[in-house]
Order: sequence, then structure tokens, then C-alpha cells
Amino acid sequence: MKIIPWVNGPSGFLSEAELPVPGDVRWTPRRKAEVVAAVNGDLLTADEAFRRYGLTAEELASWEIAFRRSGVRGLRTTRISRQRHADKLSGTASVVRQRIA
Repeated sequence: MKIIPWVNGPSGFLSEAELPVPGDVRWTPRRKAEVVAAVNGDLLTADEAFRRYGLTAEELASWEIAFRRSGVRGLRTTRISRQRHADKLSGTASVVRQRIA
């Protein structure tokens, strides 16, 4: 008999087989919570999560903080915060601020 490790996830028991599939993942709040639960429950190491999902340490840390504060609802993003993130990546935000000043 094979023992399958599991942790308590946002929707009940969570095993490695039930984690989000690596690759093109649409990060819903529930999927973020599953990764956080897997890392916190030693089902997955942080380094494995970084490699598997292409996450940064800052991204995973922000998910952990948001989940601790507000649960799954804390992991929701708004259109404005997604746009700010995209602006930071492209450098657009600094150009807009320079025009306003």
C-alpha cells in the first residue's frame, strides 16, 4: 500500500496530484491558496514551487501574507493591481509619472 502525502488545502485534502498543472496556469485565488498550502505543509518546497510555476520569492511571499491575513479572498487581484504589475514590468508607470510631474 502506497502512502500519499497530503495537506489541508482551501477545498479540503490536497495531494501533489491535485496541485495546479505546471505551465500556462491562470492564477485563480484557489490555485494560489493550493500552492501556499502545499509549501506551508511541506508537500512542495518553495524552490520546487519557483521552478514548477515560474514564481519569484516575492510573489510567493505576498501570496502567503495575503492568505494569512484574509484567506482565499485575500488572494484575489483587481484589474487595477494587475495593470500596475504590468506597468512595473514594462516601465510604463515611471514614464506616466514623469509626464504628470
